[in-house]
Amino acid sequence: MKELVNKLKGDRVIWSFVALLALFSFMPVFSASSNLAYIGHGTGNTLGYLVKHLAHICIGFLIIYWVHRVPYHYFRAISKVALPIVWLLLAYTLLKGTVIAGANASRWIQVPFIGITFQTSTLASIVLFIYVARYLSKTKEENEPFQTSLIQLWIPVFITLAMILPANFSTTALIFSMVIMLTFIGKYPIKYIAFIIGSGVAMLLFFLLVAKAFPDSRFFSRVRTWESRIENFTTDKPDEDDYQIEKAKIAIASGQFGGLGPGKSVQKNFLPQSSSDFIYAIIVEEYGLVGGVSIVILYLLLLFRFVIASHKANTLFGKLVVVGLGFPMIFQAMINMAVAVELMPVTGQTLPLISSGGSSIWMTCFSLGIIISVTKKEEEIAEEQEEKEKRKEALQRLIDKELDEENLVPNDIAYQEEEMYSIQDNSRNPMNAVLNK
Repeated sequence: MKELVNKLKGDRVIWSFVALLALFSFMPVFSASSNLAYIGHGTGNTLGYLVKHLAHICIGFLIIYWVHRVPYHYFRAISKVALPIVWLLLAYTLLKGTVIAGANASRWIQVPFIGITFQTSTLASIVLFIYVARYLSKTKEENEPFQTSLIQLWIPVFITLAMILPANFSTTALIFSMVIMLTFIGKYPIKYIAFIIGSGVAMLLFFLLVAKAFPDSRFFSRVRTWESRIENFTTDKPDEDDYQIEKAKIAIASGQFGGLGPGKSVQKNFLPQSSSDFIYAIIVEEYGLVGGVSIVILYLLLLFRFVIASHKANTLFGKLVVVGLGFPMIFQAMINMAVAVELMPVTGQTLPLISSGGSSIWMTCFSLGIIISVTKKEEEIAEEQEEKEKRKEALQRLIDKELDEENLVPNDIAYQEEEMYSIQDNSRNPMNAVLNK
């Protein structure tokens, strides 16, 4: 175990916070999955869901380990190639999305031969943030005109957002906000940022107007859901989302200061999505105000550590990558908790590293792996480089040894040059030439 820990590079504090959040997630997921167990097979046995969550977490930590060993600047070039691939995946998701528990069909795709579902917008956000960080770091010393940045930066951003918007408004708004924040930190001109914000709002209004003109189109089916959620948030009109919020508030109120105890939640049996979107309400019900505040503090400490990691990064690209991948993770957690206490309309954002779900955990771990790769110290990078050089030298010695064995001449075999002779003889005996030989 100690040897494994010693192999972990990068910021150990980030490693610790991530491990704490992952370990804490097991009891809430195990408890909150009872509703899914009753609906799925009618027994209420949640052991299978716990094992599934354990597998997701273990794979997630393997992803962190593998990714954090890769030099983060490699992703700079990968993002440019990966962005068109992401567009193809998003387009496929819009056309061939999979329904999960009655949810919108245009968010997930099913991976062939494996049977798992994957939310493509999470991968798209990671690739887009790295792409924006790459562009801003590349143009730091160059005063490119706005027309050039419009083509190279903003058109790819708006293409990506346009493919996510029809199925997931909250994710689109979160990504757009983070891109604006990245450009502000990257010292992109303020007047251009203001123009882009205005353009984004205008495009959203145009999308809503087109949705009103074609209300029966499958492409605009989610617009009615957005309207009803905002209406339910601002009024007391009863609805399915209002039912979820009411059950979440009952769970939070029942928790009081110390909570009902692990596994003793009552509202988990009535609250839909209790193990994912509304898991924070179950946490507060079982662990009380102490548990709810502790989760908030952990996320805020992780945010503070991201700020430190960004400040210590040696390159502008590294600073922007930490901000672009770390901050959305924390903001997503805050949105999830705000929805549970009815500070925001229902959005469908999960609680990172705690909510159940495979693709969301894995993509969060992928982002964390890149962030930890940025935080690796110079001596750790030098150590990895030294290990790589040693492996190369060992391989070269092995190759040289094989070549020497192939070309080696045995010492006990002596080759003597044969004396030249001729069968022609001028002596009287014509056989002398052969006999002498």
